[in-house]
Amino acid sequence: MRSVPAIKPVVHVVDDNPAVRDAIRWLVEQVGLSARTYATAQEFLSACDPAMRGCLVLDIRMPGISGLDLQDRLQEQGVHLPVIIITGHGDVPVAVRAMKAGALEFLQKPFNDQTLLDAIHAALEKYHAIWEQQDQCNHTTRNLSALTPREQEVLDLLRHGKPNKVIAYELGLSVRTVEGYRARIMEKMGAHSLGQLIEMVVQAVPKG
Repeated sequence: MRSVPAIKPVVHVVDDNPAVRDAIRWLVEQVGLSARTYATAQEFLSACDPAMRGCLVLDIRMPGISGLDLQDRLQEQGVHLPVIIITGHGDVPVAVRAMKAGALEFLQKPFNDQTLLDAIHAALEKYHAIWEQQDQCNHTTRNLSALTPREQEVLDLLRHGKPNKVIAYELGLSVRTVEGYRARIMEKMGAHSLGQLIEMVVQAVPKG
């Protein structure tokens, strides 16, 4: 299977305090990670998209949209980023709501630098497999869209377990022609075996 180019993860820091933003960005970059900072939740919303990879270090109390409300909006938009909540006004109800909304960690200011770094690395590690699967499915979907209509017909029959002879009969083709289509499909999809090809398609295409 062809490798899918990885999207480099970015630590997104949303906090209305410029000193906090700069401090976290400096800390994150010192360990070789990329960071971007935002003064408001709205600023982050304007820049984000579902393809983002990384994690979100998020303050709770900010002007306009709160950190907790931002969590809700990201879920509605299908943006899957692990969230680390930071706040100077921590209390149990807020922490419970943040964790129920999917936050992986809740840190109260002032927090230890290493504690934050550990939380960031744990978040990136936890979501790595999820992103890898999403990227592979997107890659497969793009390859599927590059198939010709006839190749898609052949692939659909292969996916349903039809042998070459049956496919040839159903489509009015010779077996050799079906074999040629099959070889081109394998090449375009980056699959090395029929089993691998079917696995890729099943993961990317809804059952039906």
